[in-house]
Amino acid sequence: MTAAAATNPEQLLFASTAAAFLDKEGSLARVRELHAAGESFDPDWWQRAAELGWTSLLVPESLGGGSVSGDGVADLAVIAELIGHTVAPGPLHPVSVVLAGLVEAPEGHQDTIDALVSGELVGSWAVYEPGRPSAPTQATTIATVATATADGYRLDGAKDRIEAGAQAGVLLVPAVCDGVVRQFLVPTDAPGVTVTGVGSVDLVKSYARAEFAGVALDASAVVGTAADTAAIIERQRQIALVLQCAELVGILDTVLAFTYQWLGDRHSFGRPLASYQALKHRAADMKMWFEAARATTAGAVSAVAEHSDDAPRLVSVAKAYVAERAPVILQDCVQLHGGIGVTWEHDLHLYLRRAALYRAMFGSPEDHHRAVYAMSRRLEEATA
Repeated sequence: MTAAAATNPEQLLFASTAAAFLDKEGSLARVRELHAAGESFDPDWWQRAAELGWTSLLVPESLGGGSVSGDGVADLAVIAELIGHTVAPGPLHPVSVVLAGLVEAPEGHQDTIDALVSGELVGSWAVYEPGRPSAPTQATTIATVATATADGYRLDGAKDRIEAGAQAGVLLVPAVCDGVVRQFLVPTDAPGVTVTGVGSVDLVKSYARAEFAGVALDASAVVGTAADTAAIIERQRQIALVLQCAELVGILDTVLAFTYQWLGDRHSFGRPLASYQALKHRAADMKMWFEAARATTAGAVSAVAEHSDDAPRLVSVAKAYVAERAPVILQDCVQLHGGIGVTWEHDLHLYLRRAALYRAMFGSPEDHHRAVYAMSRRLEEATA
């Protein structure tokens, strides 16, 4: 489900309430204000967003959550798409990804889930290893190590590209323990944890590097069993990707709308730009690419919501297509605006920055094209 596809009264109210909140509290003007102040997001703003139900969507009612439609993934995609309309700030992505992992293995983590749902706590998935272009999830590619001790575990290593890491109170950290990958909840104020903030190409999306030097963790810090961890990590990866794609759809929807408006309003030689045949063809191409991006994203959202066996392939299909086409469409929109499109004062670059960031995070389009090919080959061999 997308913001445009909300149909029943509850979904429509949820979407309209979120849109009104973002128009007032997460506008492009607010994004520029936060950038000028050197801030990423306002914690009080995030708590108000949590009160609207944004953080509870992936959490079942038995754990204190719930969603208006009963399909939390679809409702979350609606929020991500609406955020794309103003490239709003806030830790929706990292908090949602952490909750996606915790709800799969909630034993001993109810307090953390409650704090994340209330907005009092921000969490982030510390999955990237320094020096590696993609997020490693295999024991052979993870350098961070957890060593079992008499009281729990000792964590050593480093992670980087942690979204909202400097604002987070807890990190979910994959590490190798006894030769297998496990995940651990690590408070950022624990002795031995050093978090260093890092900026990004986006105006308000901030990242961080975390170093773990002999961090002592209780036995309760581990999330899930060794046998469950691979499936939990895959679930988190899928949520991260559909959120990216849904937000990119929102970005494209907004930018195309004001670009088409510009082509109709701007005149050259006494004629609106939209009347020129070459620009008509260009606009039609962008519209076609946008609708394909929306459709592939909707397919991925549906598959992830249903825990479909085909979800890994469909999220890669969506990321490969949407993240590949979005920067191309946005660059076309810049050119169609002419000189004003490359100025700081125009809002186009705010959207282009967010799209460029998402193109790189959690696998490039090229990475996902290769993944789709590999999964399709395996499927063909299995059904041959």
